[in-house]
Amino acid sequence: MVGIVIVSHSGKVAQGVKEIAMQMADEKLKMVAAGGLGDGSIGTDAAAVYNAVMEADSGEGVLVTAGLGSAVLSAETALSMLGEKLKSRVAIADAPVVEGTIAAAVTASSGAPLADVKAAAEEARDARKLE
Repeated sequence: MVGIVIVSHSGKVAQGVKEIAMQMADEKLKMVAAGGLGDGSIGTDAAAVYNAVMEADSGEGVLVTAGLGSAVLSAETALSMLGEKLKSRVAIADAPVVEGTIAAAVTASSGAPLADVKAAAEEARDARKLE
């Protein structure tokens, strides 16, 4: 099953998103929150994201969902630190972190491949369009 890593500036936000998404996911889904800095303050840490990717990987791929600005940069930096074999099965979703993570969790739980999990997360961008 594809794993998921949630990157946020806030550890509490990342944990909260994980908690919500896991209510709709298979309990076997590996989902890891990588939010905040090691001391509990606000920020992002590429090393923490790297470790989260390693933890979430089951061999079928890992999707990273990330919040704003430096969360995306930290995710990209973490991916650059991965070996080529693992890097080839890790993707960053261009999606809102809450809606994207939930859609990814549901899709990953169905056993879908990484490309489909990423697509589901990215389709969530349009889920709240108001007319």
